[in-house]
Amino acid sequence: MTLIKSISGIRGTIGGSEDQGLTPLDIVKYTAAYADTVIKGDNKKIVVGRDARISGLMVNQLVCGTLMSKGIDVVDLDLSTTPTVEMAVVKEKAAGGIILTASHNPKQWNALKLLNSKGEFISEKMGNKIIQKVQDSDFEFNDVESLGSYHLESGYIDWHIDEILKLSIVDTSIIRKKNFTVVVDAVNSTGGIAVPKLLKKLGVANVIEIYCEPTGKFPHNPEPLPEHLTDLSAEVVRNNADLGIIVDPDVDRLAFVNENGDVFGEEYTLVAVADYVLSQTKGNTVSNLSSTRALRDVTEKRGGMYHASAVGEVNVVKMMKKTKAVIGGEGNGGIILPELHYGRDALVGIALFLTHLAKENRPMSHLKASYPNYIISKNKIQLTPEIDVDLILDRIKEKYKNQPINTVDGVKIEFDTEWVHLRKSNTEPIIRIYAEGNTLSVADSLVNKIKSDIKELTS
Repeated sequence: MTLIKSISGIRGTIGGSEDQGLTPLDIVKYTAAYADTVIKGDNKKIVVGRDARISGLMVNQLVCGTLMSKGIDVVDLDLSTTPTVEMAVVKEKAAGGIILTASHNPKQWNALKLLNSKGEFISEKMGNKIIQKVQDSDFEFNDVESLGSYHLESGYIDWHIDEILKLSIVDTSIIRKKNFTVVVDAVNSTGGIAVPKLLKKLGVANVIEIYCEPTGKFPHNPEPLPEHLTDLSAEVVRNNADLGIIVDPDVDRLAFVNENGDVFGEEYTLVAVADYVLSQTKGNTVSNLSSTRALRDVTEKRGGMYHASAVGEVNVVKMMKKTKAVIGGEGNGGIILPELHYGRDALVGIALFLTHLAKENRPMSHLKASYPNYIISKNKIQLTPEIDVDLILDRIKEKYKNQPINTVDGVKIEFDTEWVHLRKSNTEPIIRIYAEGNTLSVADSLVNKIKSDIKELTS
């Protein structure tokens, strides 16, 4: 499988041949190219961290060794979370950071997520420079007298949690009073280190852990979709818990399960958190084009303005800065709170949500029922060499030219209170087809209509 090179980093399955999988050669080349691109002047420090997936240690050693061979001083957080590494880059005053994680992708995958000196994802322009440097095989390494140093740092998750607790809109006293019982599913990755620790510091009375050993052996598909939350739902009901929490392997995505075992919905993670933040601070919100309308509805109800960006954290952050948004993120359970840092952060999302739930003083199911009712159907089409994605999108755009259409990222078509969005994935060799309506059947029928259109247009 060809390596995927996008704004989300360099991603592929472990093994295979060069440029077809994420091989040691690819890891070394892209790390070296990144180092040459991000290092400017005398600042030669880069922060590295990884999730717990099986290939993580191997990739980590290759990355750290390559950076040292370029004369770079490495601060290795080892097992960590994506938002922790992002914040550590700023704390360390580093030139950049590399997170070794394929996020929600299965265990066969790994990736290099590349950060700038602000702890934010690098720009498309910088990404293209790195890709070009690899294509040109333009590398030079340091002699033995000018190798970089290596430092293992283990305290950053605790520091990250402490920074969250300092936020004025996080209220540990009201959380403690509720005596919450919470079940946590961390898919046997680094959320198993960070989330229980956070919950205990927030004052959660009872923390029940499932799949919290950071072995990298994912017990189920790690993407926090409803079909993957059955074990969590069962444990919530069995333990009479107030809610269930699931994070993805690198802890930048967050989803919840209600007290009755029903899925709160990853789309509504951002909706609920934004509702709370906007109740405390007036302002604007941002999410990507594939996210629920509910965020717009909640934002406007609170007196703010909603803006949509292209899919991808770097695009969301860019739009948030442009519109001075106080909260934003992606409908896949990603929460970005600028007051803390410009990056998706499941840990701060948990703290804000629990504060919100405690102040609301009602069960999660009742909180969910208070929000506009939209359902998103998420589907995909596997790409093959003969599929011309651009041609498909052009033909769909032409077919629905009489409807409101947004082409900032793929093609999004509006139908009164429904919409459908087609785009090529940044992280997998697929076309994503998302649709939203007031019921699942409405959303599914939209998806099926588009799939039928694609079949017709490509036959």
